[in-house]
Amino acid sequence: MNSIIGTYECKIDAKGRLMIPAALKKQLAGSLQDGFVLKRSVFQPCLELYPMSEWNLMMQKINKLNRFVKKNNDFIRRFTAGVKVVEIDALGRLLVPKDLMSFSQISKDIVLSSAVNIVEVWDKELYEKSIAGDDIDFADLAEDVMGNINDDNGIS
Repeated sequence: MNSIIGTYECKIDAKGRLMIPAALKKQLAGSLQDGFVLKRSVFQPCLELYPMSEWNLMMQKINKLNRFVKKNNDFIRRFTAGVKVVEIDALGRLLVPKDLMSFSQISKDIVLSSAVNIVEVWDKELYEKSIAGDDIDFADLAEDVMGNINDDNGIS
């Protein structure tokens, strides 16, 4: 799958349904028939929407872990906690299960934010707080994370 691009604001109804914005739905068109996996984020109070093909790639990595190592077993249990298979219906809506809404503190206004090959689903207020990053110097973070990556020609 290609990278998913964009940040989209939308609303979720009282039944937990959100209308996928047209521009995002178009990017996900190749995955609509296979469905998606919705799960809790490991690091943030948000949800992660994986196209099934991306989820299967992740599971291939996780399946290589030795289940007889307690740390691996604990990781697998927590990583897959609350995982749900979901579909986008004919009207372009996605149903967010109540337990995942509770985990992510989603109320009415939400943000769908691309994260390379998945989509993060945030409560709008929590998303705004997370990107404000009062506790993170983004320039330092960018240097730490990307500063030693070379392009294909070996030039920094």
